[in-house]
Amino acid sequence: MAKFREMVRLHELGHNQSAIAQSCGVARSTVQDYLRRATAKGLSSAQLSQMSDSQALERLGKGNRQVPIQTETIDFAQVAVELQRKGVTLALLWQEGLDKGAWQLSYGGFCRRYNRWRAKQKLSMRQVHKGGEKLFVDYCGLTVPVTPPDTGEVVQAQIFVACLGASNYTYAEATPTQELPHWLGSHGRAFAFLGGVPRAVVPDNLKSGVTDPCRYEPGLNRAYQELAQHYEVAVIPARPKKPKDKAKVEKAVQEVERQILAPLRHEHFTSFAELNGAIAVRLSVLNQRVMSSYGLSRQALFEQVDQPALRPLPVQAFVLGQWKRAKVNLDYHIEVEGHYYSVPYHLVHCPVEVKVSETLVEVFHEHQRMACHQRSRVRYRHTTLPAHMPPEHWAYKSQSKDGFLSWAERIGTQTKAQVQAIFESKAHEEQAFRSLKGLQRLAGQYGKDRLEAACHTANVLGMVGLKRLRSLLEHRLEQAPVCAQPPSTAPLEHANLRGAQYYH
Repeated sequence: MAKFREMVRLHELGHNQSAIAQSCGVARSTVQDYLRRATAKGLSSAQLSQMSDSQALERLGKGNRQVPIQTETIDFAQVAVELQRKGVTLALLWQEGLDKGAWQLSYGGFCRRYNRWRAKQKLSMRQVHKGGEKLFVDYCGLTVPVTPPDTGEVVQAQIFVACLGASNYTYAEATPTQELPHWLGSHGRAFAFLGGVPRAVVPDNLKSGVTDPCRYEPGLNRAYQELAQHYEVAVIPARPKKPKDKAKVEKAVQEVERQILAPLRHEHFTSFAELNGAIAVRLSVLNQRVMSSYGLSRQALFEQVDQPALRPLPVQAFVLGQWKRAKVNLDYHIEVEGHYYSVPYHLVHCPVEVKVSETLVEVFHEHQRMACHQRSRVRYRHTTLPAHMPPEHWAYKSQSKDGFLSWAERIGTQTKAQVQAIFESKAHEEQAFRSLKGLQRLAGQYGKDRLEAACHTANVLGMVGLKRLRSLLEHRLEQAPVCAQPPSTAPLEHANLRGAQYYH
C-alpha cells in the first residue's frame, strides 16, 4: 500500500523526517519530497484519507504523465533492412540521413526513436543476422505419405527445411529418411537452391549430424564435417533443448507446415519427385508473399540482403563417402565389400581408415591418404598398384617372355637363341622364368661376354639349360674351339640289326 498518508500523519504528530523514514522503510529524500508536496498543496492527513490512491497522487503531482503520441515519420523498416548488411550501423544510417536532409534530429534521438519502433514490432530482435551469415536447418514434425505403385508400401516422407537468418528465405524438400545420406544431400541441394554458400550452418542436434550433443563442445559426424570443409562453412549446432538458438527455422518450419504441407494433406503421391514438385510450387508462393513486418517478400529481401553476401558454390558437388576401419593383411591388401585393394607394403598389419564413395576407395593412415583406387564391385578379385609392391615382388610380377628376350638381345644373338631354346623346352612360359633368372645371375657373375661365348658353345653342341651353361663357365670351356659340324659317319649295316621296318 502507498505509505504517503502515513508519512503525513507522523509529520503532523511531530516526528522528524529521519524517524518517519525509518518507520515507513523508505529513504529520507522520499519523505522530504512527499511532505513538501503535501505542504505546498495544503493537504492534511485527514484530507488524504478521504481520497483514493490515484486521486491523492494526482493532487500531489505524482501521477503518470500522459505523453502525447507522435506519428513516426521515419521509415525504420528500411533502416532495419539496411542494418542487416555487413558493416552497416545506426551511426552510419543517421549520418546518411543528415546528409540527405531526411531528418534533423540528434544521433541519440534517432537511436531512441528506432528502439521505440523496434519494441513495437512482433519480430524478435534478440538475434541480429547479417546477410549471408547463417543458414538454419531442421526437419518438420509433420510427414507426408508416399506410396510407390510398384511396392504399395507407404513411406512417410521427412520434410527438410532451411532458412536464411537475414531474409527468412526458405527452402524445403522431401526425403525418404533423416539418415546421413539424405541429411547431407539436402544440404547440398539447399546450397544449390540458394545459388551460394553462407558462412555458417546452424542445425539441430540430429544424430545424423551431431554425434555428441554437448552444450559447449558438440561433436560432429565425420561425413558432416567433410561436407562443411568442402563448402567452407562452419557448423554451429544449437544448444541442446534451446530452440531459440534456431528460432528462424522454427518459424520457417511452422510456415512450411501451415502453407505447404497442410494444403497438400488430401493429395496422393506415388513418388518423391512428384511430392517435391508440389512442394516447390507452394514454396515459390511462400517466398514471394509479402511479410507485413518488413513490407517485402522473402524473395525480394533475399535478393537485397542475402544473395550479394553469399559465397560462390564450389566447382564440384560434395560426394558422400562412408568411413570404415580395416587392418592391412600380410599381402598388403585390405578387403572392402568382398574386393581387395592394395596399400603401400610398409603398412602391413597397420590399422587404416577407408573412405568408400560411389566411384573411389581411399585409404588413410594417420590422417594422410596413402592409396586411392577406382571402386570395383567384382567380388574376390584384387586391385593392385605396382607402387604398393615390395621391390622383389614387383620384379617377380613384371617377369614376361618379351622381357627376357629383350634382355637376351641386348647381350647377343647367341644368348637370345639360348633363351628361345629354353622357352621351347618348357610346356609353360612361367616354367622357364626361374632358369632365366639364373641365366641373368650368370651374366652378373661371369660377365656378358663370357655368357655370350658360353651360349655360342652350347648352341653349337645342342646343349640347352642353365646347368650346362654354368658348367661351361665354371670350367672355362666356352673358350675351347668348337667344331661347327660333327664328323659324318656311314650308317652301320649288320645282319643282327632289324631296322625300322621290323617294328611296322
